[in-house]
Amino acid sequence: MTGGRSRLSVIGAVLVVGLLSGCGGKSATTTLGGDPELENFTAEQIYERGEFELDRNDATKAAFYFGEIERLYPYSDWGKRALIMQAFAYHRDKDYENSRSAAQRYIDFYPLEDDAAYAQYLLALSYYDQIEEVGRDQGLTFQALQSLRTVIERYPDSEYARSSILKFDLAFDHLAGKEMEIGRYYLKRKNYAAAINRFRTVVEDFQTTTHTPEALHRLVESYLSLGLTQEAQTAGAILGYNYRSTQWYDDSYKLLTGRGLELEAAGDSWLAQVYRQMVKGEWL
Repeated sequence: MTGGRSRLSVIGAVLVVGLLSGCGGKSATTTLGGDPELENFTAEQIYERGEFELDRNDATKAAFYFGEIERLYPYSDWGKRALIMQAFAYHRDKDYENSRSAAQRYIDFYPLEDDAAYAQYLLALSYYDQIEEVGRDQGLTFQALQSLRTVIERYPDSEYARSSILKFDLAFDHLAGKEMEIGRYYLKRKNYAAAINRFRTVVEDFQTTTHTPEALHRLVESYLSLGLTQEAQTAGAILGYNYRSTQWYDDSYKLLTGRGLELEAAGDSWLAQVYRQMVKGEWL
């Protein structure tokens, strides 16, 4: 993304505003919607008007002006710069679909340019920034993870890769949190089999997240409720091996020892396999 403007460019933007608003006695807003008077100005002048609108926090107008450069000056250097700024303006306006579309066009047209990394990052953000709004539908979270991974793998040395790694971990943790939410829902209603399936998913597929200790404790609760003591003991053993300092271990310890059970791997369940892998250093 282009850097900050010099004092001269700021002054230039103000002059452009006057030109665009004063031509023919029309106001600046009459250019919105494709008024042909924009064709009388250079790409740089229209670009500076877009930046001016961004400074005024009018991202909708800014996106319009950047888009007009792409229309009037396609494949030019200013058109290229305007396209990435249009994606940025749409994102600031929370118009994620159009932001994603503009970012994807930039990637398609200019895959080798420096701003391609930022375009890919914006595309990923168009999914990531909606994660909290999707309720139980995690489709956007999966798309965010996939797009963030693309940034990390395709542009590993960019500043956006570092940010993408952090956001990837948070999105991954979010998915695990949703599994836990559903699992607790089933556990509260004594649907233990369904709850176990959710907690198992966290332990097997999201074991690097912050939710794993609780998932193991909920497995102890669920298995004890079903009378499957070996599985409960094994889940407790995994907690004791890797999460002894957590409250979840303390709670599981009280549950198991209160029934005269040890926290040890027992039987040959899927949890026993996880425990063996962990002891060998192949888990977590």
